[in-house]
Amino acid sequence: MGSADGPTADEPDGGSRKTRDTAVSERRFRFLVAGYAVSSYGTFLNMVALNLFVYETTGRALAMGLFMAVRLASGFVAGLVVGGLLARFSAKSIMLWANVAQGAVMLLLILAPESLVTGALMAVSVVIGACGTLFMVALRSSIPEMVGEDRRAWANSLSITGRSMAMVAGFASAGVVVSLVGYTAAFLLDMATFVICAVTVALLPIAGGKGAGSEAGASGAPGAGKGEKEAKSGPRWRPVAFLALAAAPGLGLMVALRGVDAFGSSSHNAALPIYSTSLDASNPAVFVSAFWCVWALGNIGAQQVIQRYTQRTGKTVGALGFGYGTVVMSAAFIAAFAGFPLAVTAVIALIAGAADGLTEVAYTSHLQTLPATLRGHAFGLSATFENLGFGVGMILVAAALDRFSPLAVVGWSHGAAIVVAVVFLLRVAALRRAEPVGPMGRSGGAGRAGLRKEETVEGRPDRGDRDGAEVSRG
Repeated sequence: MGSADGPTADEPDGGSRKTRDTAVSERRFRFLVAGYAVSSYGTFLNMVALNLFVYETTGRALAMGLFMAVRLASGFVAGLVVGGLLARFSAKSIMLWANVAQGAVMLLLILAPESLVTGALMAVSVVIGACGTLFMVALRSSIPEMVGEDRRAWANSLSITGRSMAMVAGFASAGVVVSLVGYTAAFLLDMATFVICAVTVALLPIAGGKGAGSEAGASGAPGAGKGEKEAKSGPRWRPVAFLALAAAPGLGLMVALRGVDAFGSSSHNAALPIYSTSLDASNPAVFVSAFWCVWALGNIGAQQVIQRYTQRTGKTVGALGFGYGTVVMSAAFIAAFAGFPLAVTAVIALIAGAADGLTEVAYTSHLQTLPATLRGHAFGLSATFENLGFGVGMILVAAALDRFSPLAVVGWSHGAAIVVAVVFLLRVAALRRAEPVGPMGRSGGAGRAGLRKEETVEGRPDRGDRDGAEVSRG
């Protein structure tokens, strides 16, 4: 039987048609990433501008903490419900309305009278936190439908590159924008970035979300059919979400590691200003800005290497890349606070950024190998774990920094991530050793139990080559 995606006897130009379709989908995805990068710039801009505005409006540092807590809590809740939303609505509609809502709430803040500014700020924190998570999960979970299974690593790398560049631009320009044109103009610029992203999403045909699970149920995986039934049953979205974590051996541990990594991230985010002040009390922002710029350069450089690697070999970095990358990244962040000369610290920041980029692509690509009916729930739970880890970390780290040095606090926090990463790597190694070996090598069919990728064609559901995140066969 001929493949629906390849040339047949009656369709000699099938290969060229598939190439053209791939080129079109990649071009559309580049436009989507451009819009996403613009809105990400707005997100990072308002992280700085809104925190400064909250402090100036209330005069209390506690208000800034409350604002961030509400934002993280909203993202936490959104992560729990987004899987159910993707089972009912298209990924395009979720991404579109997430941007519309963020633009609208920024307009509300701009137009709010002085007596309602505090309430408007709380509304902003809720909407920005929830909609940011909704957009991210909808985008990541639908990438395989947008560009194809074999191009998901490239697509993930491209989107992460866009976000990293937006982060640098947003953080670097926030202070200048606020000081030169004021808060109102900064909020208008922020609103415009969300409008641009919404228009980009509206103009592009975007697959994923509602209806994407039909092929997943036919992939030959018993768990996929069960997930599809439960995903459409409404109130039972929670069991489906946790089924997503149980769908592949080691996947729950992988998501847990992501949450612990977020806990570690809270430590270096909180400790950097304190450490920078100890280096140069008169101008502490210089070290922080330079550190994140070099980190972003490492992240972007890693994305370029990953894109070329996947194009040349057709392989992804896989679960092992995620585990090793987490170890290197955490160790680098610990070393960044060890008091090395600035040139050495710059190299460490570069390594931390590169390892962070590697883990991001490996993790996202791995979750994308789940069936479509489970993928949104897995990404939603992942976002919940990340928000929980970062939020709890910010509270504990802030208290610890009053008594201990930044090096000690970052060492404990990222040390925990290293320990869990080592456990994860041992788990992956054990699963790979447990895989049955047949005449063609390690099994890629019903007996497959490990977190690894076949050495044949990567990402073929009919072959069971799901980069290790295939549904358990029982």
